Amino acid sequence: MIEVPADALVIGLGGNIGDDAAIIDRFGRAREALGSLGEVRAAALYRSAPIGVPQQPFLNSAVRVRMADATAAEIIETVLEIERLLGRDRNVEIRGGPRAIDLDVLLWGARQVRWDGPPALEVPHPRLAERRFVLQPLIDLLGEAVTIPGTALTIAELERRVRAQSVERVAAAW
Repeated sequence: MIEVPADALVIGLGGNIGDDAAIIDRFGRAREALGSLGEVRAAALYRSAPIGVPQQPFLNSAVRVRMADATAAEIIETVLEIERLLGRDRNVEIRGGPRAIDLDVLLWGARQVRWDGPPALEVPHPRLAERRFVLQPLIDLLGEAVTIPGTALTIAELERRVRAQSVERVAAAW
């Protein structure tokens, strides 16, 4: 069993408002802002079909932040502030609908966190195992053999379960 490295905070990125260049620009600015927490490394860039509400395809990726200690409140507040600064307004958007940018805390070392906030934070992300567009970037950043905290399953085992979901690699770097 290989655990998620203790210093790894993995944040998923998604967006589907604007053209690819605009979305990638927001991803880049989010990556730069997350650099204030620690050293950042990015996964490849993927395009995925939307889940639920009919809309444009999404661009997705993830970043791994190597960071010192932080609290759940500090992490979720930082993530939400970055989203806000990059044009996301959660008060007017449709749940599961189009968005300029979406940042989700996917993993935080081997921690299992359920913090009621506000705002709330649950790690590992509660729908991580259901989404290939999340699992593929995790493989890029952590490898296939890493076990998801709270399960006995590796990232690769989870990815195989959702392999039918449409995810296309767009670029190795962004």
